[in-house]
Amino acid sequence: MPCAAQYGFCGHWYSRISARALALALGGWRTREPAYEALADGIRLLCLDNRLAPRTALPAERELAASLHLSRSTVAAAYRSLRETGHIASLRGSGSVTLPLQRRDPGRATAADGMIDLQQASPPAWPGLAGIMSEVAAGAASLVSRVGYDVLGSIELREAIAAHYARRGIPTTAAEVLVTTGAQSAIHLVASVLLGRGDRVVIETPTYPHAVDALRRSGARLVGVPVTVDHGWDLDRAEQAFARTLPVMAYLMPDFQNPTGRSMDAGERSAILAAAERAGSILVLDETTADLDIDRGPLPAGFAAADPAGVVRIGSLGKTVWGGLRVGWIRAEGDLVRRLVAARPAHDLGTPEFEQAVASALLTDFTAIAAQRSALLRAGRDAVTDALRTHLPSWRIPHAPGGVSLWIELDAPLSSALVMDVRSRGVLLSAGPRFSVDGGHDRHLRVPFTAPPDDMVRAAELLAESWRSVKAGAPVSLVEQFESVV
Repeated sequence: MPCAAQYGFCGHWYSRISARALALALGGWRTREPAYEALADGIRLLCLDNRLAPRTALPAERELAASLHLSRSTVAAAYRSLRETGHIASLRGSGSVTLPLQRRDPGRATAADGMIDLQQASPPAWPGLAGIMSEVAAGAASLVSRVGYDVLGSIELREAIAAHYARRGIPTTAAEVLVTTGAQSAIHLVASVLLGRGDRVVIETPTYPHAVDALRRSGARLVGVPVTVDHGWDLDRAEQAFARTLPVMAYLMPDFQNPTGRSMDAGERSAILAAAERAGSILVLDETTADLDIDRGPLPAGFAAADPAGVVRIGSLGKTVWGGLRVGWIRAEGDLVRRLVAARPAHDLGTPEFEQAVASALLTDFTAIAAQRSALLRAGRDAVTDALRTHLPSWRIPHAPGGVSLWIELDAPLSSALVMDVRSRGVLLSAGPRFSVDGGHDRHLRVPFTAPPDDMVRAAELLAESWRSVKAGAPVSLVEQFESVV
């Protein structure tokens, strides 16, 4: 989120967002009356999605009123509503400042009983997981005899991961694998080792928002390359980005990209690899969704029969087995693995031994896990796709051959308003702009299909109800302007 400066109060630092930047971030916010409550809802969503960080000073009432073409009293009423719900506080000499949200993940709302939570695109645990855990627990004596502080990872698990890559046609040794506490930990570690402040990173847009957070925390300057459901990666933009900015690295999801669900074809893989090699950039491939095939067919080997030194792969069992099994890994050439190992103690002191032993057992029969995941995701995908096409025929509902979600194109740029409205009806989703690098995507909505089919159908029905309400309340000029473009 762009800001002009940073200030301090009560021992904390805070950023200030300009009226123009906030107006751009709000997008099509005015979807119902009274206007002050619609504006307050728009700012609430920015806070919930972490697009408006805690301790950010909002524009003065007069400035925001001028940018949004509102009366000052309307903005004052919106700020008052936000104070009443605990989203902002007014501080003498500092204006209105956003407050930290009282939950562990600032980008997610808490689901009450009976709500359908589709914010986290992750299926329920693989049914055989509890049995594997019990078997591993029976051998706990051998686990606790180990030191427990191993920043590289157990040799058993690293060999199992190497064999997993070999089955895909990517020869790998245990020395080329580092075990981490999940994929997010792997992204943070790679970014901290490879990047310095101001280094450029090519990244898809839309993309996985927590990767954006990790890269920006390392000081990276992000260069967005568009990827769409219909046309895949914009290769012209990608080649220009590599040639003109000479990025240190590129973070990409080549298989069942989150959120679009698109996979690179052979031509796209070849073009991206060639552009990265010419620029001297390291390709960091996030493959956490790569094994979630529904009806695409065998997973391609990747960017080369044997990865060159400039390719780093990140994987985990979070999407395929269970989000609560915090085991991930990095596959890279030996010298980089050693650099990562040297830097890791500043982040954590190793992946828990029990989880590593569970992961080792799971990878010995991964084919059965992948088959069950495929059947589960197919049921959810087919149920929500049919229901959305029935109840919302004006939306563009893509076919997803794998992955965990649909990237839907709405017939008006009202994703943020829709997410706020459907939340009141019992469905939790993330708006399209949550996945943006440079802003926009308010005419897109990510709908995961990881919940049971009955829940997916009900969610589609509630979305249809919400959409009618939101679109009816939107300014006629906003809807007509979009319809004239498409």
